[in-house]
Amino acid sequence: MTWIRSFAMFWYDFIVGDDWRVAVGVVAGLAATAALVHAGVNAWWLLPVVVIALLGLSLRRVVKAAQQN
Repeated sequence: MTWIRSFAMFWYDFIVGDDWRVAVGVVAGLAATAALVHAGVNAWWLLPVVVIALLGLSLRRVVKAAQQN
């Protein structure tokens, strides 16, 4: 049973990593892209925009936390 838990924890750490907000944002971006494509919209551009925005927000949060210390 230990190897199953270790395997699950590896994937959790690999996907979520240090910031769960980024993981949730990427999943939301994927869902929004899929919904738009399903509606007939050419939405290839949405996911890169979401990822760049999430990167900026994540960096802003880290810099703000570093300045407070």
